[in-house]
Amino acid sequence: MAIRGDAAGQAFALPTDPEPEMGAAASRLDPARARMRRLPDPKPLTQHGPARIIAMCNQKGGVGKTTSTINLGAALVEYGRKVLLIDLDPQGALSVGLGVPAQNLDRTIYNALMERRTSLKDVRVSTDIPGLDLVPSNIDLSAAEVQLVSEVAREQTLMRVLADVRDEYDYILIDCQPSLGLLTVNALTAAQGVVIPLECEFFSLRGVALLVDTIEKVKERLNPELEISGILATMYDARTVHCREVFSRVVEAFGDTVFRTVIQRTVRFPETTVAGQPITTWAPTSSGASAYRDLAKEVLAL
Repeated sequence: MAIRGDAAGQAFALPTDPEPEMGAAASRLDPARARMRRLPDPKPLTQHGPARIIAMCNQKGGVGKTTSTINLGAALVEYGRKVLLIDLDPQGALSVGLGVPAQNLDRTIYNALMERRTSLKDVRVSTDIPGLDLVPSNIDLSAAEVQLVSEVAREQTLMRVLADVRDEYDYILIDCQPSLGLLTVNALTAAQGVVIPLECEFFSLRGVALLVDTIEKVKERLNPELEISGILATMYDARTVHCREVFSRVVEAFGDTVFRTVIQRTVRFPETTVAGQPITTWAPTSSGASAYRDLAKEVLAL
């Protein structure tokens, strides 16, 4: 998908539950709902691999990167895909969100990046979801940002590490840290696509131009295959004028680059973090679970 419009604008997608007070006028008053469409179920696979690598990236924190990584991965598994999640954030939120006690692990993604004798196969762990594996992270990874500076071809470190397991999976999703540092550049160098989760509020919009500029530089200098897969609207609340206005500006700026799926605000997402499960298993009939299944269909159709 090609980005169009003003780079200072941003992008999002569609909500799943109608507003109670909107009734029949929902599609007219809610710009996100007006973009909704039904997608067919993806075809089953006859074999797995090589994986498409997608970086979940936004330098602003708290926009739903980790939540989207977990639940998109789980939804892809429901459609018969094998998925590997990479926790590339020293805070280890992705690991915690899947119930993995990464702080107590002897080996994490840090060891795979910095030790030549350690591979991803040595540090990956299985989750409670069959077909969904995780490469965990903890605070040790914060040292890698400094240590990689002196490495030869430092931007390609993660790409080389992923080569050992890429043929075993259909998708590899990388949960990036909220910055545009060397670890994030590694993720962008290794990926074919970038999903940008974007909270529907104006402060989130302001930083996307810088992120898009970074993506373009990585594409020009390090990874010609890199493309923006889509911009994902998160924390959307159609009851507020602010959310609707932000969403409209995002679509105006980026057009079809915005996923049609929108992730609405719901109390279910904080519950899943405590439970250490994706929303697709914790609350499988919820609007949030349905939204991530729709997102998975969009990603599979790319």
